[in-house]
Amino acid sequence: MADSTQNGPMPGGAGGGAVQFLMANKLDTAMWISRLFTVYCSALFVLPLLGLHEAASFYQRALLANALTSALRLHQRLPHFQLSRAFLAQALLEDSCHYLLYSLIFVNSYPVTMSIFPVLLFSLLHAATYTKKVLDARSSNSLPFLRNLLEKLNANQQNILKFIACNEIFLMPATVFMLFSGQGSLLQPFIYYRFLTLRYSSRRNPYCRSLFTELRIVVEHLIMKPSCPVFIRRLCFSGISFISRLAPTVA
Repeated sequence: MADSTQNGPMPGGAGGGAVQFLMANKLDTAMWISRLFTVYCSALFVLPLLGLHEAASFYQRALLANALTSALRLHQRLPHFQLSRAFLAQALLEDSCHYLLYSLIFVNSYPVTMSIFPVLLFSLLHAATYTKKVLDARSSNSLPFLRNLLEKLNANQQNILKFIACNEIFLMPATVFMLFSGQGSLLQPFIYYRFLTLRYSSRRNPYCRSLFTELRIVVEHLIMKPSCPVFIRRLCFSGISFISRLAPTVA
């Protein structure tokens, strides 16, 4: 979801208004730049135009840039740091804290393409929202081609957020597979499970929780068909029951 800070156009010329807007919102501007850098590094990892060796370094850079963005956003949401259990509990409710943890989970792991898509798409959505504010500060009708691209991106925001949630869910079995294939650490699946429970309980982004429900409905519909073998039906029901027990309680 896009950051909620609202800012109106700044007075002055076309370029001057944008510069004044950026200077007046230094923290938001810093996050905008780091998100654009995240998109750039993520794109060069997904499309290794500079070679496979360089792609691995862009993977780490993207996650580090995302960690920086998440830390800045968390500071914006909770400006007064306290070394206490109450502050930690409050921080864990923030989506920015979730993705700070996410970046730390994968930054030193074997590069996994699935893990970069949430970082890439969240950064793209947030950067697009702030870019539109910069364009509004510059001029109400500046760069119409770019504005149309941003509008199309915004129109597909719900589908993008569902795709991100799907990635978050299916990365859980992927971390287990990485462990058994020798490409992951023993702690990674357990830490990622904690991340997934935080996403499931998120107050701002319900897509992970709703997608779990949708997937359960689809699977139950498929296994209840007469053509489904009985052992597969029992196996799926056992899996659904196991996952349901692991799901955290949502207030």
